[in-house]
Amino acid sequence: MSDDNQVEIPQSFIALFMEPGRSKPAATRFFIAERYELCEDMANLLTQTAQEMLHSLGIAESDVLQRCYLGLVAGGVFTAPESEWVVRRLAELSQWPQPAALAARTIA
Repeated sequence: MSDDNQVEIPQSFIALFMEPGRSKPAATRFFIAERYELCEDMANLLTQTAQEMLHSLGIAESDVLQRCYLGLVAGGVFTAPESEWVVRRLAELSQWPQPAALAARTIA
């Protein structure tokens, strides 16, 4: 059995590749699995950084998540929808409330 058959990709991630009115993703399962693994790894890597930001900067969890989102988008590796998915997964892993709409907010 190949590795890509063993990776369970959540529907929330597959939805990033669904075009309106279509029943199949606009990318191959292999591509989606690669992107999912990259995004899942990033969410896990960011958990410690997010905790450090929370405590060292004395900002709210929502502000930490917003900063992470902006950094991911600016980095050029992740699309905006992938960046949002990573941040929502980070919130889940950190047991923080899910953030409101990320793209509409900016940091003052």
